[in-house]
Amino acid sequence: MLAHIEKLHTLAKADERLIVGLMSGTSLDGLDIALCKVSGHGKETKLVCKQFATKQYSNAFKKSVQQVFAKQNVSLDALCLLNAEIGILHGELVNQALNEWNVPKQNVDLIASHGQTIYHRPSSLHRNQNQLNSTLQIGDGDHIAAITGILTVSDFRQKHIAHGGEGAPLAMYGDYLLLSSAEEDRSLVNIGGIANITYIPSNSVFQDVICSDIGPGNTIMDALASRHTSLNYDKNASIAKQGNVNENLLSRLLSHAFLDLPLPKTTGPETFHIEWFESQLKDAKLLSMSVADQMATLNAFTANAIAKTINALPCETSVYISGGGAHNPLLVDNLYQLLSRPIHSTDQLGMNLDAKEAILFAVLANECVAGNQIAFQSNKQNQPNVSMGKISFPK
Repeated sequence: MLAHIEKLHTLAKADERLIVGLMSGTSLDGLDIALCKVSGHGKETKLVCKQFATKQYSNAFKKSVQQVFAKQNVSLDALCLLNAEIGILHGELVNQALNEWNVPKQNVDLIASHGQTIYHRPSSLHRNQNQLNSTLQIGDGDHIAAITGILTVSDFRQKHIAHGGEGAPLAMYGDYLLLSSAEEDRSLVNIGGIANITYIPSNSVFQDVICSDIGPGNTIMDALASRHTSLNYDKNASIAKQGNVNENLLSRLLSHAFLDLPLPKTTGPETFHIEWFESQLKDAKLLSMSVADQMATLNAFTANAIAKTINALPCETSVYISGGGAHNPLLVDNLYQLLSRPIHSTDQLGMNLDAKEAILFAVLANECVAGNQIAFQSNKQNQPNVSMGKISFPK
């Protein structure tokens, strides 16, 4: 048996694995790196996040990604180069983090790399049922494995699509394993660039889970902030707090057809972006609206879309939020007002609200290497019972 195959076999049988989970979202604020100790698999999975950091991206790197992100026409030369460059950069950032944490690389068993989403296009969005679901994440796993010397699992979404799913959201798998409750019905809402929800009834099986994208989270608000401030987000909702919600514009935004599609569904910045928002301003003859009023209305838009989804669930649930939007006090307050119930952080469940997505990909890598898929038996739409991720050996 070749040495790397033998090592993988040994790793699959081990009592526990030390896994680095990586997540780079559509907001492009940086690479989330979570160092996780994981034991077991399936419903027996136990995870402790030992370390977490977000490594900021340079402005030059952000611009390089933005040249190809969510665009119909891109340079193939730029796209091809970025696939390697992102893999190299992510590998270097992992090395930096491990060095800062004084964790020897030989102690780490796996890296779980989500990659950088460039385009997400399920058939439900392009409305042509004769076309396939498709998605593209770049940042080659072989480069990460070569630079770090650590076995790397990457490109998780393709297997989901190959078996009839839409490639997103994948949070349901890790949410179900780590955050299910025998006593409490839970709505787990992650507010990143796009907001998504995992609904887990108490004492449920995987078949009972509903996981879906909701609509825009921070993506349009971040773009608006980037155009008018030196920051790439509305820090502490300082802009939105100075404005007033325009109810006419809010009503127009909430009339978007995606919001009325049944769950589950997926979307991305390809659908909800700053140019779409500006088209709504133009159609409503509101181009002279102040930036503060625009931001306040966008904040209310995200909150209303989330609340509408939660209120349509089969029962009233406890609500736990994570992601960048959880740090937006006005957004959290708007949600509280719309839902009339407490809004909790996933920190209260022992899940770092900023590290959650990186942690969930560590769980998927653990299932890829050591799982047996028994926990994920389901015949529901967008819930294929598959092992996700491609394995890259360091040599």
